[in-house]
Amino acid sequence: MPRHPESGEPMLNTRQAAARLGVKPETLYAYVSRGLIGRVKAPDGKGSLFPEAEVEALAVRGTRGSTTRPAPADPIRTGLTLIEGDRLSYRGRDVAALAGAVGFEVVAEWLWRAKAVPDAHFDAPPAALAAARTAAAALPERARLVDRFQAAVTAAAVADPLRFDIRPAAVIATARTVIATMVGAAPRPSGGEDRPQASVAERLWPRLTDRPPTAAGLRALDAALVLLADHDVAASTFAARIAASTRAHPYAVVTAGLAVMDGPLHGGVGAAVHRLVADAVAGGDPLGVLAERLRGEAGEGGVPGFGHRLYRTHDPRAEALLRLLTPLPDPGGVKPAVDALAAAARERLGSFPNVDLALAALAHLTGMPADAAEAVFAVARTAGWLAHALEEYQAPAHRFRPQGLYLGPARGAE
Repeated sequence: MPRHPESGEPMLNTRQAAARLGVKPETLYAYVSRGLIGRVKAPDGKGSLFPEAEVEALAVRGTRGSTTRPAPADPIRTGLTLIEGDRLSYRGRDVAALAGAVGFEVVAEWLWRAKAVPDAHFDAPPAALAAARTAAAALPERARLVDRFQAAVTAAAVADPLRFDIRPAAVIATARTVIATMVGAAPRPSGGEDRPQASVAERLWPRLTDRPPTAAGLRALDAALVLLADHDVAASTFAARIAASTRAHPYAVVTAGLAVMDGPLHGGVGAAVHRLVADAVAGGDPLGVLAERLRGEAGEGGVPGFGHRLYRTHDPRAEALLRLLTPLPDPGGVKPAVDALAAAARERLGSFPNVDLALAALAHLTGMPADAAEAVFAVARTAGWLAHALEEYQAPAHRFRPQGLYLGPARGAE
């Protein structure tokens, strides 16, 4: 029987744990997401292990009364995003087809309103933008863009006396404000002001790179925002929905999402993938680079930038974005390095590029820094978080209350 790598306690693999509980592996992982049972990565990095004691306790609890097994996790019913096979859609529209064809603002409005708004445009009120810029500028110079986004959202909330208005029309108006404020509060290293009526991608570009924007580059950046706008109930989205369920205002919903996104296994993975591509470009040995990551930086899903638990054979977001990078100039050899990494991962690891690799390629091709992918993710996913908030505000309040499974000493034990 396998043992916990640190405590040495007995562990069960996925098949054993699911069989003991009488559930499918998918339900077992739902229990993990609800905090009902713990999980650690198997020593070989290819599977998961579950504490035998927790499995047994959960099984015993599930057999009490008339119930023969633990109740399955209540699904979050949403009309926003569907991941089916290797395809992703927003309200029934294929996302890979939207990327590069329509702007981020149009897709955001589609998520919020289920209505096409071809001339959608986001602006920040002067008072909110001024407060956000002051707060963002007060941070140390080494602060990441996402750090500045967090400060900007908090300051904009304080500047908005109507922030607790959660009627749908008010939330949508706030959503436009939040996104415009986040981008507008970030510094422009090359100076200058945003063009009136500029798109989110056009405003974000000079905050990510000092290179002049090109039509192909802006199209790729806009497509990245579209592709990342939502992805079902990811960890940060779940946090956003929990906040909305308590009737927290939209700014607080975004703050909750940003906090969870900040983890190195979620939005923060972009910096690690940026380094991966940089090493592949510099060293010319993609297999060696992958081997080094397997030894030092591999997360639960394997090498950062490859594979995704929700897709079987490919990440449609990566494929769509990588196609849009084709016209971009590549004097540094980024594209061959990314292609070589993808080929080595496919042949040796049986894995495929995910959107994080495509974002890293975009950053390297356009001179963006290591935290650019995280910043793009944050701006894009804000649209999704607030779309989920709109749904959650219509659901019963405060409905998320996982039950703890106590495993400590008995009461009165000495």
